[in-house]
Amino acid sequence: MSDSNSINSGNIDSLFAERRVLTVSELSRNLKIQLERDYAGILVEGEISNFSAASSGHWYFNLKDANAVVRAVFFKNANRLTRFKLQNGLSVIVRGKLTIYESRGDYQILVESVEPVGVGALQYAFEQQVKRLRAEGLFDATRKRKLPMLPRRIGIVTSPTGAAIRDMLQILERRNAGLDIVIAPVRVQGEGASKEIADAIRYLNQLAEQPGQVLDAIIIGRGGGSMEDLWAFNEEAVARAVHQSAVPVISAVGHETDFTIADYVADLRAATPSAAAELVSSGAADLMMRVDDLDESLKRSIQYYLLRRRTHWRSLIDSRALTETASRVARGRRRLDDLKLRVVQALAEKLRRSRLSIHQSQIGLARIDLRRPLNAGATRINLLDQTARLALDGLIAINRERFAHLSGKLNMLSPLAVLERGYTMSVDETGHPLTSAVQIIRGQKLMVRFADGEADCEVVDIKLKAK
Repeated sequence: MSDSNSINSGNIDSLFAERRVLTVSELSRNLKIQLERDYAGILVEGEISNFSAASSGHWYFNLKDANAVVRAVFFKNANRLTRFKLQNGLSVIVRGKLTIYESRGDYQILVESVEPVGVGALQYAFEQQVKRLRAEGLFDATRKRKLPMLPRRIGIVTSPTGAAIRDMLQILERRNAGLDIVIAPVRVQGEGASKEIADAIRYLNQLAEQPGQVLDAIIIGRGGGSMEDLWAFNEEAVARAVHQSAVPVISAVGHETDFTIADYVADLRAATPSAAAELVSSGAADLMMRVDDLDESLKRSIQYYLLRRRTHWRSLIDSRALTETASRVARGRRRLDDLKLRVVQALAEKLRRSRLSIHQSQIGLARIDLRRPLNAGATRINLLDQTARLALDGLIAINRERFAHLSGKLNMLSPLAVLERGYTMSVDETGHPLTSAVQIIRGQKLMVRFADGEADCEVVDIKLKAK
């Protein structure tokens, strides 16, 4: 026992003899090295509290749960890539390493990256940005402007090498070849892309203010991609440049299901860059369609007018109008016959009287030799006879010409003349002419008259013209 006690006592003495006393700094440094080696690349979940953003750009906060708290520091060179804003009460997962702040002896997490719990970092940053900009009124529908119907000149902000610009130019060339296009080439993803896009929007606005350099619209956009690829169009710089633009802006980012903050701020959102090109050129295309519609409407109006005129002329061939015209012609004939008879009778009476006068004169002259006066009287009588005959022939010619004129008018109004020109006339069972499709019914028996005959028909179907 004594030997054992002596050995233990000796060991303790030797230990104390060999021990090394550490300074506080050495202890903190050794612990820091040990912690950073054993707790590198750790993931810690907790709720942010006491968040502070220093003027240097470093972020300081506590990470806590129900039972413990640990300090965390997020230096500027690491946090500059964080898209969303840290705030108290936000549950996050941080990645980093455990270290000691030597001057105070406090251990803390040196944060390398952070993301919200339950949602991706980009999605959370997007939601934060939307909420803040909506509160500022950047998405208000009342400030959105309509595009001009026929834009003459537009600007396009996009990558000069992407498929989007090729698709847009092809569509614009096909639908509105006369449109003037100004292209502002930019990068559409990666660090610095958002600044280039915002600068391009401002440049096009400055260009539009110059004399003769008016712009009717600006298209900003690119083809599809991941949320990370499209992030430049979610940046605040782009949103504010779109909001401040004096020229209407069309946002055409990604595919139909992709939405960016630029879409919310822009005056108009297009599902794709190709759709944006179609929207810009739709005015010209719509105008051409309107011209085609008006042309068709004019043709229909002319056809309807001609149909009405045909119906009007057909109505003139109605039996009542025909009877009245025939009566007028008959009256004209009777009047002409009366005139001829009266002229003949008047001339015959005049001739009779002349002959009687001549006879009486001959009796009287038989007592005297009046050959010379008689010869002169005979000559006068012959002249009067010739004059009377010429007057009678002229009167007959005038009346004959008038008769021919009235006969021509009758022939012009005659349904037979219309039939001779290739038309037909339909009458019902009573012989009454039909002038409209609404006068007949399905199954009705009709007679169709041609110039050279007639045909009995039955109505199978009726098609009325649309009014």
